[in-house]
Amino acid sequence: MANYKPDLSCQNKFIPINFAEQILPGTFEYALCYIVENKLDLSGFDAWYHNDKTGAAAYSPAVMLKIILLGYAHGFISSRRMKTIFCS
Repeated sequence: MANYKPDLSCQNKFIPINFAEQILPGTFEYALCYIVENKLDLSGFDAWYHNDKTGAAAYSPAVMLKIILLGYAHGFISSRRMKTIFCS
C-alpha cells in the first residue's frame, strides 16, 4: 500500500481559507476537482510507490494531477512557473 501525505485542501488550521468552500460549482476548478476525485481511476499510481514501510510519504497523485492540469489550463507548461504561481 502506498504511503501518501494527507490531502489538506479542506483544512482550516494554518490558513483562514478552506479551499473546498472557495471553488464554486459550475467553474472549471470545481469540474476539475470532481473529475479527478470521482471519475478517474488513479489506482495504477499505487504500484509505483513502494514506501508503505520505509521512506517518506509522497504527495497524492490526485493532488499532483489537479495542480498540473490547472497549470496547463492557465497556460503554464513549466513546473517551475507553476510553483511560483500556485505556491506563493
